[in-house]
Amino acid sequence: MRFKTLAVGSALAATLALPALAQTEIQWWHSMTAVNGEWVNDLAKQFNESQKEYKIVPTYKGSYDESMTASIAAFRAGNAPHILQVFEVGTATMMASKGAVIPVGQVMKDAGAKFDPSAYISAVAGYYTAPNGQMLSFPFNSSTTVYYYNKDAFKAAGLDTEKAPATWPEVVAAAAKLKAAGHKCPFTTAWQGWTQLESFSAWHNVEFATKSNGLAGMDARMKINSPLHVRHIENLSNMAKQGLFVYKGRGNVPEASFVSGECAMINTSSGFYGNVAKNAKFAYGLAPLPYYPDVPGAPQNTVIGGASLWVMSGKKPAEYKGVAEFFKFISTPEVQSASHKRTGYLPITTAAYQLTEKSGFYKQNPGTDVAVTQMIRKVTDKSRGIRLGNYVQIRALEDEELEQVWSGKKAPKEALDSIVKRGDELLERFQKANKS
Repeated sequence: MRFKTLAVGSALAATLALPALAQTEIQWWHSMTAVNGEWVNDLAKQFNESQKEYKIVPTYKGSYDESMTASIAAFRAGNAPHILQVFEVGTATMMASKGAVIPVGQVMKDAGAKFDPSAYISAVAGYYTAPNGQMLSFPFNSSTTVYYYNKDAFKAAGLDTEKAPATWPEVVAAAAKLKAAGHKCPFTTAWQGWTQLESFSAWHNVEFATKSNGLAGMDARMKINSPLHVRHIENLSNMAKQGLFVYKGRGNVPEASFVSGECAMINTSSGFYGNVAKNAKFAYGLAPLPYYPDVPGAPQNTVIGGASLWVMSGKKPAEYKGVAEFFKFISTPEVQSASHKRTGYLPITTAAYQLTEKSGFYKQNPGTDVAVTQMIRKVTDKSRGIRLGNYVQIRALEDEELEQVWSGKKAPKEALDSIVKRGDELLERFQKANKS
């Protein structure tokens, strides 16, 4: 009896010692912080709980530029992540990184995952698709530029709280009233290159760069010193001199000044919505970008922002199958719609947009459909998007030159001419480095 008990005990101990069925880990590097960082972690958690075979491990790797730099170093060292979140301005660079990435269309096909690129909103999918029709990266947190305003501040200034300024002359008039009512920062802008040059160009149906803004070839050159661009930067410069526009810094730094109530109006990403909805202590509104009413064809459509997910090469087939399963999961209308409602990023599929509309979300939260309606308008060759090489560096020099204007050290035309000259040098360098 004692021997039998010992045998049973040994067998049980051996069973307990066996490792649990190993999960395939998928490393995902991203650049999301605060409320959007919580969203990324929740998506990974939901997927991990939905099945037992794969485990998505999200890791914050710094800002978009920092995570791109880190991934290049990791790829060279042989330890790149499976999935890398890259902002839209890095698209041309990623496309030129031969051997470092695998087109998402191929990943899905090889994994036998159901994947229909036509299910995605065309303005979103088109940007991340190669000329041969293959989708290169997975649209993830796609955003566009919108206009936010503080309704409480509008009310105090005697402005209509339900009618946002639709044109730039109306923005100037509203800013003057806000200033007169004691507001120290009537208007500011985040991501100034994206909002005041790139989106501005598409919204007014004027070229940002030649060759369909780079989508039709690497030999594109900058066009943002046109009379309309100069007029707009002069307008903002005059607003800055009068204290109607207050520059609050690069990237998304100015967003904090809107949430705190310091600045009453801001142009920034639709992806800022989650932060405003959670943290603003005042009534707010969302509206389309302002435009110049005398410009033929304006308003046209806005361009895509945000980021997509790129699949890095050099991994095992079983791991790519996990990547495909994850992409399939976050494409479902239910997950997409919930993400869109929570963050303000675009629903990347038509089905998710329809589900959101059917739920009554847009009626209950006026303005939350602005990003979608701005993006699903008919596009032209001048407004389809911007895909230029060395674009991360071009964005940095846009910041440098515009800062010279806001501080009164450079005239608007001089600064825009400088962006074109320096930008063209970067484009030429990229073209030479990537000649096939």
